Amino acid sequence: MGYRLDRIDPAHTALIVIDMQHDFLAPGAALESPEGREMLPTLNGVVADCRRLGVPVIFTAHVHRADGSDMGRYADLYPPIAQRVALIDGQPGAELYGDVAREPGDLLIKKHRYSAFYGTDLDMILHGLGVETVVTVGVTTEDCVHATARDAMFRDYHAVVLSDACATYDHPDLGHGAMSAAEVHAATLVVLAQSTADVMTSVEFTAKISTP
Repeated sequence: MGYRLDRIDPAHTALIVIDMQHDFLAPGAALESPEGREMLPTLNGVVADCRRLGVPVIFTAHVHRADGSDMGRYADLYPPIAQRVALIDGQPGAELYGDVAREPGDLLIKKHRYSAFYGTDLDMILHGLGVETVVTVGVTTEDCVHATARDAMFRDYHAVVLSDACATYDHPDLGHGAMSAAEVHAATLVVLAQSTADVMTSVEFTAKISTP
C-alpha cells in the first residue's frame, strides 16, 4: 500500500503553500505553531527551488468573515475564531507571515475550510495550468495540509507532502489523551503515506523534480 513517485515533472507540478499566516506563526498568536515558524526556512527553500524550475507556487490563507456567516462549525471548534481574534479576513493576523517568501503576482487562494479545494477555484486553476502533481507544504499537518492533499488525491492528482516543510502544534487532552506537535505530525504523515500521498523530505523532492 502507498505509492512512490520516481520522478516529478516540473512542467506538470504545482506547489501549494498552506496557511502560513500570522495567526499560526507569530510568537504568541492565538493558533501558534512554533514548529511552523521553525520549519519556515525549509519551506522557503522549497519555494525557491520551485521558482527556479518554473513550478507555479500558490499560497492559501484560511479566513472567515467578521460577521460569522462562513464560520460554520469552526466557531464551535476554535474559540479564537468564534471570538473574532483569529483568522478574520482583513485583520493583520490573517495576513501571510512576513518571512514567508511570497512574491508579487503569486496566486493567493482564500479558503474557509481545511481543504484548499473546498469552495474555491483551485481545481480550475490547476487544470488550467496543466498540473498533474500537487505538492503541499505549510500548516497544519493534520488539518489543512492533510485535507488539501487528500482532496487532491480524490481529484486524481498525484499528491505529495513534504515532511519537513509542514508542521502543527500540541494537542491538549480532550478526553482521548494529549499529543505533542511532534507526535501529531508523525502520526499524520504515517496516515498520509499509507492512504493518500507520497510523503518525502524537501531534499528528496528537489532531487526528484530536478532529475531530467
